[in-house]
Amino acid sequence: MGMRPPAGLPSLSKRSRVLLVLALVVAALLLVGPRLISTYTDWLWFGEVGFRGVFTTVLITRLLLFLVVGVVVGGIVWLALLLAYRSRPVFVPVSGPNDPVARYRTTVMTRLRLFGLAIPIAVGLLAGLIAQSSWVTVQLFVNGGAFGVADPEFGLDVGFYTFDLPFYRFVLNWLFVAVLLAFFASLVTHYIFGGLKLAGRGGALTNAARVQLAVLAGTFILLKAVAYWFDRYSLLSSSRKEPTFTGGSYTDMNAVLQAKLILLAIAVICAGAFFAAIFLRDLRIPAMATALLVLSSILVGAVWPLVVEQFSVRPNAADKESAYIERNIAATRQAYGITDDKVEYQDYQGYGTKPPRDVPADVMTIENTRLLDPNILSRTFTQQQQLKNFYGFPPTLDIDRYDIDGQLRDYIVAARELSSKSLTGNQTDWINKHTVYTHGNGLVAAPANRVNAAAGESAEEAANSNSGYPVYMVSDIASQEAGNQVIPVEQPRIYYGEVIADTDADYAIVGGSEGSDPREYDTDTSRYTYTGSGGVPIGNWFNRLAFAAKYTERNILFSGAIGSDSKIIYNRDPRDRVTHVAPWLTADGDSYPAVVDGKVVWIVDAYTTLQDYPYAQRSSLDGLVEDSIDQNTGRLLPRKEVSYIRNSVKATVDAYDGTVKLYQVDQNDPVLDAWMGVFPDAVQPADSIPDELRAHFRYPEDLFKVQREMLAKYHVDDPKEFFTNNAFWSVPSDPTIDTSANQPPYYVLVGDPETGKPSFNLTSAMVGYSREFLSAYLSVKSDPENYGKFTVLQLPTDTQTQGPQQTQNSMISDPRVASERTLLERSNKIQYGNLLTLPIADGGILYVEPMYTERSSTGPNTSTFPQLSRVLVSYREPPPSNSVRVGYAPTLAQALDQVFGAGTGSVATAPSAEEGTPPESGTTPPVDQGAAPAPTAPATPPSGTDVSAAVAELDASLDALTSAQRSGDFAAYGAALARVQKAVAAYEAIPK
Repeated sequence: MGMRPPAGLPSLSKRSRVLLVLALVVAALLLVGPRLISTYTDWLWFGEVGFRGVFTTVLITRLLLFLVVGVVVGGIVWLALLLAYRSRPVFVPVSGPNDPVARYRTTVMTRLRLFGLAIPIAVGLLAGLIAQSSWVTVQLFVNGGAFGVADPEFGLDVGFYTFDLPFYRFVLNWLFVAVLLAFFASLVTHYIFGGLKLAGRGGALTNAARVQLAVLAGTFILLKAVAYWFDRYSLLSSSRKEPTFTGGSYTDMNAVLQAKLILLAIAVICAGAFFAAIFLRDLRIPAMATALLVLSSILVGAVWPLVVEQFSVRPNAADKESAYIERNIAATRQAYGITDDKVEYQDYQGYGTKPPRDVPADVMTIENTRLLDPNILSRTFTQQQQLKNFYGFPPTLDIDRYDIDGQLRDYIVAARELSSKSLTGNQTDWINKHTVYTHGNGLVAAPANRVNAAAGESAEEAANSNSGYPVYMVSDIASQEAGNQVIPVEQPRIYYGEVIADTDADYAIVGGSEGSDPREYDTDTSRYTYTGSGGVPIGNWFNRLAFAAKYTERNILFSGAIGSDSKIIYNRDPRDRVTHVAPWLTADGDSYPAVVDGKVVWIVDAYTTLQDYPYAQRSSLDGLVEDSIDQNTGRLLPRKEVSYIRNSVKATVDAYDGTVKLYQVDQNDPVLDAWMGVFPDAVQPADSIPDELRAHFRYPEDLFKVQREMLAKYHVDDPKEFFTNNAFWSVPSDPTIDTSANQPPYYVLVGDPETGKPSFNLTSAMVGYSREFLSAYLSVKSDPENYGKFTVLQLPTDTQTQGPQQTQNSMISDPRVASERTLLERSNKIQYGNLLTLPIADGGILYVEPMYTERSSTGPNTSTFPQLSRVLVSYREPPPSNSVRVGYAPTLAQALDQVFGAGTGSVATAPSAEEGTPPESGTTPPVDQGAAPAPTAPATPPSGTDVSAAVAELDASLDALTSAQRSGDFAAYGAALARVQKAVAAYEAIPK
């Protein structure tokens, strides 16, 4: 009986083939179509913002990587298949009628071209798609330069480790993949065509199969030898000793390093053994070589370092690791920009020796003490300055400073943005949402050290009155038309911002046909048509079709509101615009608005980062920059692991036309130099920064949070002391909230100790390691002339100065605070604002904290929001007393007088920043919250001999306070409390 040939794949009918082709085309369109549409719209968008060079450079780099890696990997696999097929045996016996290999062989032979090309092409496409994402590695290798810093082990420049080594690893990894795939492709091909037989005692290999597989296996082992060589350099970023320190340890440098060289030699020998199999038929030689390599990897590569670590290093860790900790300290300081030339350490005693009113710097500090907390007042801004339901403010406001009438003051600032998620009813119709409600209206600013206040109010009276609110200075359309802007803004319309980007209406369609009526809402009596340069034209049908597909919105195609001059505005978040035009940068979590040359611009801090700086401590940004602010607001954070970071670029985004500008602010950053080589025209040089813009630069919070975490450990110079952790600091927990989140850093305007002039600093208190006593005070300047200069005040370790948490406990446990809080909480919600730590009095620490009250809601339509009610102050007296004095009063001035004596509060009086301008309509006329309001019925201080009368009045006022508290009568309680305060002031005024 003759043998029946094995059947191939079932044939398809013509109709089935057509349907199959159509299905494949549809699937390809579904897969590739969105990417093509996105690429086209991105090309249009990059052209709009003037960064098309970035788009084309990235695109070309990705395409070249895709082609090169795809061709190399696919070509090697194709060559392996070709050689295996051409060297197949002429005659291949079939083991029987059910031989499965024969069936596969027939299938392959009938579709030889399909299998011979489809497999390498599929492999190449997949490899190319994966490899193109590594365009950053390739561009940094091509354009990277030297750091001018040599590593302490091999003496190579840091640029080799950050720019070159990742590229060599990239090439090596893809060669590994290509050779491994080629080996398996050859193995399977030889098996199918009879070059490899598994039947029999030991199987059989033809000469051609043996040679080809031996060459591929030997090449793979040889590549492994090269990998061992590069592994030596990777030891400088070892994580063996984390979290103690990062980088090569004693074991790495004295055991693992030698093991890598030994394994390299063994790998070369093993590769030679495989190549010898080309001429020798005995396969036991490469098998023995493979066993030797595996055994050596275990004994030399793993066991020997473990023995050294356990029996040599651990019993003497402090001494053995001392040199390597020293390397880690030096590298980490360099990588995070906290070297000794940038950080000035000063001893600070923790108690004052002079009255604050006698120190010019302290007068400036107290005068500008911030009472408004930008993390609490967003709802207050919204309720009082929203104007329309579709306007809004971000959950966390910003702090900036302005020079008004020759006086530099810090302000709480926010743009009144469009908040389309607040649209209701017919406002949510697509036409209204995307073509009518398109922009916000103006900038709102309030002096950070002032609120409007009524004289002599008690806390509960303030909580039920229209006082304790910010004093607003508004630059919007109405104030522009009236000509009374304190901060002049030529174009107050806000088309780009943080709030609008946080909605599903991220895009707006502006403009229309020539001569068409304005459509965009501007005011209740006027409409507007956008005239800025921002936006992508969608007047032609092709662009309309592209964006209709991008947003899956048919209205873009058919709406009559879109004309020949229409444009679509999207990517409206300032951070997103910056990271789109500069994808190599990491944007800070917070962008803030500023008025520069009459325009509202968003300022975005951007960072260059590296993952593997040799010996530098590795850190995760998402962990280090989170604190209580981020937990409350959900602010976007950079989420990546780094070992090097620089704020080398300041970016601006015009709030009206979306123009993005990148400015170089660090001229000593090799990473930025490399990127400026990749994109020569993307970043403008430092000398092109306008002075007015530079005056609004702030030291970025996220970078400062990372650096304070590093300074908590890396202020220590002695490696042995570093190993014990005794001298470490910790970031204090935020005492104003119930969770254990870190206290955020605070921007403050303080007096410069040398000149007495105002200096805008970012500051943070530091406590002892796992303790609550104050150990250090960090501050970094944002002023243009000293930008980025750190000052670290180190408190003595043999005395104890209260930290933020202890200070908070002392203040709220004060009898005056506790009793009034009990009464207030019956009908109010109490929130404590930023607890500011201020160095004053030539060595002292002043804590200032605003207390906000918010009336409990009394109905479904009642809107409540925080208002400043009281100010708490804490100060430690000098030895021998060392007692802590607490001030608690309606104003900072009164609280300071309670702590330092009468007269100190007078320096807290800040000149009105808006003299000559009318107050906002609907608000109480502003009274400086820094100064004590004049009482309506001032108590006459008794004479020096009338002490008994003062004591009697004090006792009587305390009795009245107790009675009022029991009665629950707020008005009576407020009057009684005011009487107590006057009695105390009168008693203290008696000459002792």
